[in-house]
Amino acid sequence: MSRIISEIGLTPDDYKVMQATVDQLFANGIPSVGRQLSWNNPDSGSKGTVKLRARQGSCVYLQHFVFPKAATQSREIRTRWCQDANGTWLLTP
Repeated sequence: MSRIISEIGLTPDDYKVMQATVDQLFANGIPSVGRQLSWNNPDSGSKGTVKLRARQGSCVYLQHFVFPKAATQSREIRTRWCQDANGTWLLTP
């Protein structure tokens, strides 16, 4: 994931802000499909959104649209997160 993040022009701090938004999405349990949150990093100028696009069993599929600093178009990243037996959300291939 870190390779993808750097290839599209996001900084490690951008990733931290993006991950905090994902954590916020799951803060009150599994959100409804379609729920979307936005994030921005004023230090770098990057911003984006994360949306829960699907749910299947104990896994959810997220769709990220990111705008790296000075980008004119968004870049899309899709991720899958699954809950383990303890209820912890893990990024999975």
